[in-house]
Amino acid sequence: MSQSSRELSTQVLVVNRNLQAVHVTTARRAFVLMFTDAARALDASWVAHDFDAWASLPAGDGPSVGTSRGPIRVPRVVQLAGFDRMPRTSIRLTRRNIFLRDGYTCQYCARRGTPRDLNLDHVMPRSRGGPMSWENVVCSCRVCNLAKGGRTPAEADMRLLRRPVRPRWSPILALAFSPGRPAEWEPFLASLPGARELQALWDQTPAQASFAESA
Repeated sequence: MSQSSRELSTQVLVVNRNLQAVHVTTARRAFVLMFTDAARALDASWVAHDFDAWASLPAGDGPSVGTSRGPIRVPRVVQLAGFDRMPRTSIRLTRRNIFLRDGYTCQYCARRGTPRDLNLDHVMPRSRGGPMSWENVVCSCRVCNLAKGGRTPAEADMRLLRRPVRPRWSPILALAFSPGRPAEWEPFLASLPGARELQALWDQTPAQASFAESA
């Protein structure tokens, strides 16, 4: 991948007119939104700039893309010009989000690992009607998953660390909260539901874990 392609793939936080985080997009898409006047780039002082105004600013030391008018800095945050709805509050049931909820920790033996080391386990086995739901699926290491097999925890003489429940954090947090997120995102994420809970989970997540899977 060329440097320009890498920079255009940079993640950009999208906020609504009320400065509430609603999505994460790519720099390529962010520039399209700015060029069509659908969004404005926010600088470090939260001043909004249209495409021409943003392009006239110094590129600085951060990621930038080369154009016929010179390098243009990749915005860290863009604000939608005509969108003021609240962000979606229903968190999707995905493998990554279950691992994140459980802190990348086996809910039977407390062993922590990376996504490659872990599986999903149905507390009530699927073979016996157990649903794919927040309340019935947990993070499990391969050893415990194999030992439990098609039994319930009680039948396998295994105890859950905690009762599985639906997370309280919002979908945008699941997508945007990562160790390498830009500092410019922090003010927009800190006030979202479950931010402190999710930060605590990230603080105990194995550094070598892969977070490429979409939220």
